[in-house]
Amino acid sequence: MVQAAYAIGVDFGTASARTLLLDLRSGEEVALCEVAYQHGVIDDLLPETGVRLPTDWALHDPDDYIAAMVKGISEVLEARPEVAAQVVGIGVDATSCTVLPVTEDGVPLCDQPAWRHRPHAWPKLWKHHAAQHVANRLNEVATERKEPFLGRYGGRISSEWYFPKLIEIWLEDREVYDAAARFIEATDWVVWQLCGQERRSSCAAAYKALWSPDVGLPTADFFGAAYPGFTDPQAKLGGTFLPLGSKAGHLRPDLARKLGLPESVAVAVGNVDSFVSVPGAGVDGPGTFVMVVGTSICDMVVHRDGMPLTGITGVARDGILPGFYGYEAGQPAVGDMFGWFGDLLASAAGAGSGSRLLPGLEEAAANLAPAQTGLVALDWWNGNRSVLADADLSGMLAGLTLETRPEHIYRALLESVAFGNKAVLERFSAGGLQLSEIVACGGVAERSPLLMQLFADVSGLPVRVPASSQVPARGSALFGAVAAGTGAGGFANIAEATAALRPRAGRTYTPLAQATSVYDDVYRIWKDVHDTFGHRHVAWLHGLKRLKRLATGTAPDHVPSD
Repeated sequence: MVQAAYAIGVDFGTASARTLLLDLRSGEEVALCEVAYQHGVIDDLLPETGVRLPTDWALHDPDDYIAAMVKGISEVLEARPEVAAQVVGIGVDATSCTVLPVTEDGVPLCDQPAWRHRPHAWPKLWKHHAAQHVANRLNEVATERKEPFLGRYGGRISSEWYFPKLIEIWLEDREVYDAAARFIEATDWVVWQLCGQERRSSCAAAYKALWSPDVGLPTADFFGAAYPGFTDPQAKLGGTFLPLGSKAGHLRPDLARKLGLPESVAVAVGNVDSFVSVPGAGVDGPGTFVMVVGTSICDMVVHRDGMPLTGITGVARDGILPGFYGYEAGQPAVGDMFGWFGDLLASAAGAGSGSRLLPGLEEAAANLAPAQTGLVALDWWNGNRSVLADADLSGMLAGLTLETRPEHIYRALLESVAFGNKAVLERFSAGGLQLSEIVACGGVAERSPLLMQLFADVSGLPVRVPASSQVPARGSALFGAVAAGTGAGGFANIAEATAALRPRAGRTYTPLAQATSVYDDVYRIWKDVHDTFGHRHVAWLHGLKRLKRLATGTAPDHVPSD
């Protein structure tokens, strides 16, 4: 008889943490729990202190991570208490690049009274875009110097990444910078709390901190040329990074007792929420375009070869699946943008939460034909990640008339995401990566059949949604099982775990030929609008953002004019 074994995956998202208990023999998702963060996204006032945040800031409270994880693990074990002794591994993933300054012992600076009122002492969420001016400067200097690392990142560094956020602290609050012994990814910090040891992931370092296993970090000369005096890029990052699937350690004894788990439980090295979804969705090779569709979209493709592609956000060997080069791209405003529109309507009508309006908008929008709205939108509500890598861009809606109704605007927003997705697909195809299908997972993939059909109609590719409600958490559980190893009832490697635990097929959306033909015409218009405001006249939207910062008194002193 095969020995029973289970793994736990915890997926730390933008607004909540999802915990999944996975049966490693049957692949059954035994129990699930989602816990909202008490403080949510902090983008207005710091908790308790009342300190107001500038424009484009987005923070988290690290205590929310631990509280959500402990509650989530406790609740899935309460659902099946008899299996607690058979849990062999835990894996975690988190949004990235979400980073926080900590002491030598891993204590977040914001948890210390002396620093709690200082915004730079708090974790900066992936969508913290206030460091765009730093990214602009790094891009300018890297281009002038013809730095070779730029080729791994589509030709541009993003403000969402490690060094723009770190240098922002160095520029604006040197005391916080000096007090921080480490500046660490949220996924790596959670692993530290689980096993009591700092163990950083090579995945996050490669995609978000400009690190390569072959050449390490960009040179100190590069950083010094951009920002004289900032010449020790490794100081807060360290230089040791462990590959995906590695065991970071075992569960801390005190935490094991608190959770009712064995001390032998293996803790996997942390992962990025989008990347862990590739094996979680059962994808194990080239040809498939994987999308995690939630607050934002992250796109992943794997290939045997590594090649530079413009407009993507990164490529790394073994970065997503061992044995492959992993390519990343994405769109930073999806669920966020839909939620904004629902809240806007709800506020105008005094109707409470906008989320209650979205199902009705979805139904009404589904009754509209392609091109019936007469609208096109640019989905730049959180800037653009791919293919422009410019967080200072802002959204646009064109074609409004007195006949425009809310469902027309909502469908245009959905279509804007599908058009942005096609632009990303075209960039991959132009680089020689041939794709035959899209696999979509995440909360919006489950809740919006219309958007899934739009992805299919606009791209001309079939879209498959796996029958798993929490693909990222499932993927993290797989890595927890690999960290445990075969001797403990886990797996030898992620390929073996993926093959054994592939989720059942869910719904497939097939392109409708007539809709695809119409959308080809609309896309040509959308692409021209995209290139006009994203390339030819980018100063227009940049100028509006700069004037907004000046009007609100939140413009950093170092922001250059266009």
